Amino acid sequence: MAFSSLAAEAIIHGKTMGLKVYFTDHSLFGFADASSILTNKLLKFTLSDIDHVICVSNTSKENTVLRAVLNPNNVSVIPNALVASQLLPDPSKRNPDYITIVVLSRLVYRKGMDLLVAVIPRLCAYHPRLRFIIGGDGPKRIDLEQMREKYFLYDRVELVGAVRHSQVRNILVKGDIFLNTSLTEAFCIGIVEAACCGLLVVSTKVGGVPEVLPEEMILFAKPDEDDIVNVVSEAIDIIESKELDTTAFHEQVKKMYSWEDIAARTEIVYKKDSPNFKLPLIERLRRYYGCGLWYGKLLCLVMILDWILLFILEYFYPLESIDKAEFFDAKTLNDDNFEQGDNL
Repeated sequence: MAFSSLAAEAIIHGKTMGLKVYFTDHSLFGFADASSILTNKLLKFTLSDIDHVICVSNTSKENTVLRAVLNPNNVSVIPNALVASQLLPDPSKRNPDYITIVVLSRLVYRKGMDLLVAVIPRLCAYHPRLRFIIGGDGPKRIDLEQMREKYFLYDRVELVGAVRHSQVRNILVKGDIFLNTSLTEAFCIGIVEAACCGLLVVSTKVGGVPEVLPEEMILFAKPDEDDIVNVVSEAIDIIESKELDTTAFHEQVKKMYSWEDIAARTEIVYKKDSPNFKLPLIERLRRYYGCGLWYGKLLCLVMILDWILLFILEYFYPLESIDKAEFFDAKTLNDDNFEQGDNL
């Protein structure tokens, strides 16, 4: 993550030790507020001599390239994935008396909870057979509870609280529609899991969300109360018409987002030759110096101290005294080994 101090430290120390260092970014940040400016400054520093960057969407790539002033050729796009066998559709779990909308999210402002609070009463008023199942926890749960009490929606809005990942499927298969009201998203694995479970997805058209699913699986709305109400109503009409077989989504998602494919693409990135591998100290200092008039000088001082620390540690803990990891040859494994590992 871009705002992880541990990740920044690991990158700096790794490059000082002469290791290949890769960075995966899952976030989208702005450019105007103080928090974003400071975070972007730190990101530019830590990625000045990075070997390669992986982003989860093309939108995320553009955002990271601009924030860290990177060469776009040094940034790859590799999405997230899921285990489709753990997210099988089960239409028998749905309540035929209702159209059920599922929301699974952290209940925070960034996830559009203010929009959700505003649209639920209107949708329930327009559609008598509609109900909501909302999973997740956060500071906006209070707003949802107050909305439910104000509009007497106890029998139509169920707040299940925090949901373990192992229980996500059990919640999703109860729904017909999955609603995502996020204000910003780099990828949104939640809508992929929902489609895999056979739900029609309605999502705000923000960030990297438009890249994630084919158009037949998802309806887009602006991050606006009126538009969300209209698009959700359109999705309800599609479900009631029974013209769309949403259970067929599972096989499509299974082919699109598999860990085998993600691992193969990541391995290609790892095996690429990097022009930034084992840069001379003077070149690293030159890049850090270019991060800002005063900030750059401070970064150069930090880097020199990091090198001094490395020399001290090498003196007290020589490289010869440290065990090295043995080379792991994946070709020695067979299907039986994998099956045994799955059963552990």
